[in-house]
Amino acid sequence: MEQKLRVGILGATGMVGQRFISLLENHPWFEVVAVAASARSAGRTYEEAVGGRWKMTTPMPEGVKKLVVMNVNEVEKVAAEVDFVFSAVDMSKDEIRAIEEAYAKTETPVVSNNSAHRWTPDVPMVVPEINPEHFEVIEAQKKRLGTTHGFIAVKPNCSIQSYAPALTAWMEFEPYEVVATTYQAISGAGKTFKDWPEMVENVIPYIGGEEEKSEKEPLRIWGKVENGEIVPAAGPKITCQCIRVPVLNGHTAAVFVKFRKKPTKEQLIEKLESFRGLPQELGLPSAPKQFIQYMREDNRPQVKLDVDYENGMGISVGRIREDSVYDFKFVGLSHNTVRGAAGGAVLCAETLKAKGYISAKN
Repeated sequence: MEQKLRVGILGATGMVGQRFISLLENHPWFEVVAVAASARSAGRTYEEAVGGRWKMTTPMPEGVKKLVVMNVNEVEKVAAEVDFVFSAVDMSKDEIRAIEEAYAKTETPVVSNNSAHRWTPDVPMVVPEINPEHFEVIEAQKKRLGTTHGFIAVKPNCSIQSYAPALTAWMEFEPYEVVATTYQAISGAGKTFKDWPEMVENVIPYIGGEEEKSEKEPLRIWGKVENGEIVPAAGPKITCQCIRVPVLNGHTAAVFVKFRKKPTKEQLIEKLESFRGLPQELGLPSAPKQFIQYMREDNRPQVKLDVDYENGMGISVGRIREDSVYDFKFVGLSHNTVRGAAGGAVLCAETLKAKGYISAKN
């Protein structure tokens, strides 16, 4: 059997770091061998460093409990232990950009959950079912960094996963104007109800920076690689409102769309159900068999019933209907810390391995 690739988790003690660790337990290709966090956690076992802050519903995997947490800033030391790293560090954007580049320059590929590099022109921001061809820009990035093996790849914001896949499936009908309101879970802020009691029975109509990301990031995903950088698409034009709601996991979106080539409802449903991407073709370990499901019941998708569809890696869409102002409207749902965060990054890493970008260090 092929030896598993050695993985490091940067920012391993935070919520997304914990999600990486839980998702990678018994992964067929990857094994967590190094956990890194801030200096205050370094030197303790992972179990001691996390203490009572384990936020997953499943138990902490036995394989990581006794790993000694490394200092994430000791880049060479961490890099020497691993073939590649997942990044979920909690720092300022400038600090994240610097540390992720430092790891890449040690010839260690970095697959990041962070937003800091999402607009770096030669860093691919990928949903593997939608734009895996953007990984081609890595060659230009390696030239800039002066590396042969090291690079940075990122996954997009969690909020767009609930509607961008559906719009992608419908591109032949030329959507040109989109209004989306997202109803976002508190785990998107790294919180549980225990940490954030004021969210119980509450709605907060503001999430800093989220609306701009939700409007702009799909355009980068739909863009093209030109002259060693990603050039965003010009449209469709998207306007968003992002609202925090008292839900633990699961981002819901209510979306209105205008099309240049008006489809029927049946055509829209057929395109969702038949939509497949590279992860499905390759049968990657974390890939959902059915990326998007269409739910015909009037009261679906629901967070409680549907957020774990395809182990949290699938997208649920329902309530497609004609609209009196726009052409159609629909409701989408995605798991924000699985597909929208750590799981999306794991699928990116699987795609990168399958395409030969990530391999064992000699």
